[in-house]
Amino acid sequence: MPLLKPLPAFALKGLTAAVLGAVALSAQAAEYEWTFQTSETAGEPQFELKKAWADNVNAMSDGRIEIEILPVNAVVQANQTLDAVQSGILQGHLTDPSYFSGRDPAFGMLGNLVGAWGDPLEFLEYMNHGGGEALYNELVNPYGVQLIGAAATGLESFPSTRPIRTVEDLEGLKVRAPEGMVYNIFEKAGAAPVNLPGSEVYTALEKGVIDAADYTVFSTNHNQGLHSFANYPSYPGFHSLPMVAVSLNKEIWDGLPESLQAILETSVDRLAYEMVFELKKLDLEAVAEARQNPDIELIDMAPAERAKLRNIAKDEWAAWAERSEMNQKVYDSVVDFLQSRNLM
Repeated sequence: MPLLKPLPAFALKGLTAAVLGAVALSAQAAEYEWTFQTSETAGEPQFELKKAWADNVNAMSDGRIEIEILPVNAVVQANQTLDAVQSGILQGHLTDPSYFSGRDPAFGMLGNLVGAWGDPLEFLEYMNHGGGEALYNELVNPYGVQLIGAAATGLESFPSTRPIRTVEDLEGLKVRAPEGMVYNIFEKAGAAPVNLPGSEVYTALEKGVIDAADYTVFSTNHNQGLHSFANYPSYPGFHSLPMVAVSLNKEIWDGLPESLQAILETSVDRLAYEMVFELKKLDLEAVAEARQNPDIELIDMAPAERAKLRNIAKDEWAAWAERSEMNQKVYDSVVDFLQSRNLM
């Protein structure tokens, strides 16, 4: 067999140019470059999970989609991201829809139906298989926004400077709550809700501006040091299980090939389950640590008291249902789902 002859210099030059060209092509900017704003501060576990989601989208799309994740208030205030996505200032957001209850009360009904869900998987089943996502898009499409998919944090804890063992203990409690249904239910339960952004919870609790906070999951509260002064946390939570709406500008969504739409939907399904189980793991670790501190008392509200609060919440659901046709649709849909699963 004849020996292979070395390539002539001109051929090597041509081959080198071809290889360099291929490398340069692979290093070109992504086909789609988007900025998404979240409702968390940088460094929070949820923020890191959302950054990992963006990396996953980039990998699944072979680099065609590149998403920059920004913390709360980086571009606009938390309750302004809906308009920012519609106008193109942002291309998307990952946020609790309750922030937009002032635009339409149905955002509160779908975003955080207080007392409805005992577990995040119940909520995800409703959104994915009970008609929730279709209803949300019916609500949000007129704002020029498309829901890619829903995630959920898990039941939120309730850091408090006063022990909350009964519904009566909420009387006069200055509690941070976002606008919308959460705010109204705390008000009906006798508390004095205060509408503050999440970024101000730590300072407000520390300085006594508020007594307690509807804020986020136990591990985040603990790691941020809230329990050093709000040392009567309720765990497991008894109230909020907020939705995380992962949404994109609708015009951009409509212009995407179906293959990329499918990648985005699949990536959010993965994010949803990673968020549930990762936050649960972090919560259990934080709870174990908190139990070692004699200055922190974890309070698990008795089932009878939880039932009282849920009855207050159910009355408020029905009251909100009368506010608009969309609210009634959401109310009927959720109640039908809960009844079909023997959850109500």
